[in-house]
Amino acid sequence: MKKVISIFLIMSFLLFCLAGCGNNSKNSSKNSIQVNKVSAEVSINNNISNSVNDIDNQINPTTFKEVELASFSTKLAGKDTPRSRNIGITTSTLNETVVGNGETFSFCNTVGEPTAEKGYEKADSFNEHGKTVKTLGGGNCQVSSTLYNVVLQISELEVVERHPHIKPVHYVEKDKDAAVSYGSVDFKFKNNMGMDIKIYANSDLNNINIRIVKLEPENERLKNLKAI
Repeated sequence: MKKVISIFLIMSFLLFCLAGCGNNSKNSSKNSIQVNKVSAEVSINNNISNSVNDIDNQINPTTFKEVELASFSTKLAGKDTPRSRNIGITTSTLNETVVGNGETFSFCNTVGEPTAEKGYEKADSFNEHGKTVKTLGGGNCQVSSTLYNVVLQISELEVVERHPHIKPVHYVEKDKDAAVSYGSVDFKFKNNMGMDIKIYANSDLNNINIRIVKLEPENERLKNLKAI
């Protein structure tokens, strides 16, 4: 009799355990289904959001309107010389340079070192003692000085580095020049416009012409998104 009772108790215990496992399995499956459902919903929402953004970007591409801020020109001799050819190389390199909002522009880093490999020739320039000597890239200071006079007209552009020549120069007024020498003397300014700017530069045998424009978003919605 005791043996029968013991067997009955053991069987009851096993049935209880199996029932518990079954419930746990059902709960686990239910939880898994719920997790998968949430994941699927998140994935669908993300895909919809990305598709909407892609379509929106196609309908409203980022376009900018160029608004001129200032310009300045300086005179050249009207002759084809090593100096005028050097200036042509430098203005071509400088042309269409974009200075991002908050960035600092460096004339020397932008133009680079004047070398014979780039086509630069020896032309008159001042050395550290004010003596006229022939150096590769002679004439570059007139380009940097022309740019300096454009920057001076725009209050949001902060002059970070500028050096006068040891002697007066003929192409700009006194104290309006900006000497440059790769590796030692630079002209720098910081863009505090709140938006990107672009430098346009060109030269011929008679003039160096430089202007600065701001790149203003044409779409007001895109402008507001950029500011956030």
